[in-house]
Amino acid sequence: MPWKSLLTVLTETTDPMPVLSHAIALANDYDAHLEAMCIGVDRSHVGYFYEATSPLAVQQTFDEARDEALQIETAVTGILSRSGVRYGTDTAIAQLPDIGRQVAERVRFSDLVILPLPYEEGRGIEVEPVVEAAIFEGQAPVLVVPKGAKPVPRPKTVTLAWNESAEAMSAARAALPILRKAESVQIVVIDPPAHGRHRSDPGGLLATFLARHRVSVKIDVLARSMPMISDILCRHARDNGADMIVMGAYGHSRFREAVLGGATRGMLRQAEVPVFLGH
Repeated sequence: MPWKSLLTVLTETTDPMPVLSHAIALANDYDAHLEAMCIGVDRSHVGYFYEATSPLAVQQTFDEARDEALQIETAVTGILSRSGVRYGTDTAIAQLPDIGRQVAERVRFSDLVILPLPYEEGRGIEVEPVVEAAIFEGQAPVLVVPKGAKPVPRPKTVTLAWNESAEAMSAARAALPILRKAESVQIVVIDPPAHGRHRSDPGGLLATFLARHRVSVKIDVLARSMPMISDILCRHARDNGADMIVMGAYGHSRFREAVLGGATRGMLRQAEVPVFLGH
């Protein structure tokens, strides 16, 4: 089913164009409606105020968050009004512990969410819970975009990470609208188990599934030549001129990836091209 409802969530007063350019390109290509959720973040954590804290201090932080949301919306409206896409904007105020709930509520009614790469230098700490809420609670695919990446609603080459997990299958299925438009989809299988059920044809069933959807595919089986899976995927994408990476998100728990590292967290830190995530 083609995407008709796109969402982006913006929490920073810096230039929103790097994210909006991707969202606008997708909205144009899929004739979709684009919603921009503009959140002013109250970083005071009211629950942590001392009992004697002045109500004026509480009101001041609220007012600052409201003004931030309106400032973001003004900048977004100026860009979207000139883009020619159908759009809507909304403002909200959220404290850090509650931001995920508000984001997830909106994401559930979207076909695709376009968000900034959360661990880039200069990003606010609120971008991480926004991305994770969209992936886990929102139950919609997420496209995260690095600052310097160009919009690719019709990527020529896609690197599709495959490890037979439910998350990888969910990402591949959700990305079908983009995969159908790509000239080449390269299924990447890294260090498949020597005694697995599909050891003689790793990635073969996925390739058959995608081919029946008129996706042009080939399979690359790679050795684990680097410690981090994300390093291997990024290098493969770079070497093959991929415009996008599609992968399952958080096959391990968020806590484990935060402590020990993982493919998802590594990709959200170092990706050079847009990354399509499904969970």
